[in-house]
Amino acid sequence: MSVDLAEYLPILIFLGIALGLSIAFVVLPMIVAKLTGASKPYANKLTEYECGFPAFEDSRSQFDVRFYLVAILFIIFDLEAAFLFPWAVTVFDLGWVAWIAMMVFLGELAIGLAYAWKKGALEWE
Repeated sequence: MSVDLAEYLPILIFLGIALGLSIAFVVLPMIVAKLTGASKPYANKLTEYECGFPAFEDSRSQFDVRFYLVAILFIIFDLEAAFLFPWAVTVFDLGWVAWIAMMVFLGELAIGLAYAWKKGALEWE
């Protein structure tokens, strides 16, 4: 089993180009900002620009746990869709075992949704 190193040349070229583009898109804007003076802060540049008024609280204040619950529920059901699509494409080739496995998976998600609904994680006050 001899490995011809010339077969790896396209991969090395691809990695070199990817590394070069990564450096170009990350480092070059920083260098241009330093050279043009865009990185020099002054009072007007440091003012609030997203909401238009100064912050009235500390930016490190704690969030309500409901934000995290909604985010976790979103991730769970997003992953469900990510697993469901490839399964739906190949379900007829995989047979009944794949269908039963996906029904168990969807059942577990339904139980989780019912639990979250019962605990009030989906309600917002």
